[in-house]
Amino acid sequence: MTLQATRPRPFWPATALGTNLALALLGCMLVGLTHHLALEFDDFIFGYSETTLCALAVFFGAAALVTRQPVNRWTLPILFVVALLCRLVLLTPDPHLSSDVYRYVWDGMVQHHGINPYRYVPGDAHLKDLRDTDIFPNINRRDYAPTIYPPMAQMFYYAATGISYTLTAMKLCFYAAEAVTVWALMQLLVLMGRRREQVLLYAWSPLLIWEVGSSGHVDALLAMFVVLALLFRLRERPVLTGLALGAAVMTKFIPLLLFPALWRRRDWKMPAAMLAVIAGGYACYSSAGKRVFGFAGGYVQEEGIASGSRYFLLDLLHRVPGFAHVPIPAYFAFCALCFLPVLVWCWRRNRGPGAAFLQPAALLAFLLMLLFSPHYPWYVIWLVPFLALEPNFTVGVYVTAVFYGLTTQWSEPGPKLFYLQKWIYGATAAAFLLQVAYGRWLRPTLPLSRLFPRTDEVA
Repeated sequence: MTLQATRPRPFWPATALGTNLALALLGCMLVGLTHHLALEFDDFIFGYSETTLCALAVFFGAAALVTRQPVNRWTLPILFVVALLCRLVLLTPDPHLSSDVYRYVWDGMVQHHGINPYRYVPGDAHLKDLRDTDIFPNINRRDYAPTIYPPMAQMFYYAATGISYTLTAMKLCFYAAEAVTVWALMQLLVLMGRRREQVLLYAWSPLLIWEVGSSGHVDALLAMFVVLALLFRLRERPVLTGLALGAAVMTKFIPLLLFPALWRRRDWKMPAAMLAVIAGGYACYSSAGKRVFGFAGGYVQEEGIASGSRYFLLDLLHRVPGFAHVPIPAYFAFCALCFLPVLVWCWRRNRGPGAAFLQPAALLAFLLMLLFSPHYPWYVIWLVPFLALEPNFTVGVYVTAVFYGLTTQWSEPGPKLFYLQKWIYGATAAAFLLQVAYGRWLRPTLPLSRLFPRTDEVA
């Protein structure tokens, strides 16, 4: 059932023509900044963080337009053209901020030669005949790490490299996944009674343009499956919900946390479908035996997940006198306590009508990122679709701070990164307190609904 949205109050008297002209101008600026980012790869002209800051300013201006100002049938075409141009500008330049996409192409190429990608590390002598001058030299961890990506990601790499063994083909396929995400988000927005133009919060996000358009991260595929799972859940299609969520888990494991929010009590079809996708995915690559889990164990050690060095909140606690030796199990227990009330919320809402499941799902995803303390901006990509559906000030500040902060000089591992994390978590905490204060005490006196838009503005 589609809800009828109330018309948001505009910032100032305006027409749809004015909105479109302003949006076109901001779009040209965003395309120009995207092109400038590509130039930064070869010559340091302006700086990554400065380019990011300007792009964020343009993005927030465009977001204010499409959520509050009048729109018409020409608004969406402008939105789509700018989103496409931003990605095409970054299609051919080699990625500079990350080299993960080279591993994607390698894994797909290995499969086309009839070899299980989990069996050998790229530098293994068995694969020496596949080495080239474009892909192999740029693979990170090629001499000691087998692939870490789950089966659904591997199937996608196989399909993409069926076009050609190039970064261009891989990124084009990720752009296609983003197009599906945009379509699914628009369907969700209509069903929720929101204006479709709000999809700009995903399509124009500088985080997506930088990390998918340029670096070609597999998180674009993850976001696609997550959004499809949300759409099928809203349409009450349990089998399709389970299939989409299972595919998301088989792209990256983290969406498994969304299961309590998407599952409806006494529904066995959704979990059965999800488990079928997971079991079927691993069955396709079972010839590798125990190695089918790839570099997951090594990554846990290398990234400090097992030792606890990557968790900012635990690191911060260790610096407090008297808490220097708090063990890892204690931190995991703290995480469980954080998730417990949200899981109870999911249990109470999973029979609710409409999109009642969406807010618990978004909170689960947000909590996971807060407690996990990602050191790479692309880890928070999967939060962006939730922001496009349910704009939230605190989550928006967190995603913005992570994205911007990790493009600055403070992103270097060590003391600089710890300082940056303090800044990110401090800004997020301040945003949360401000949002709570506004919701409880300031809303009747301050007209700040433009900064803190209500997520229930439906008739």
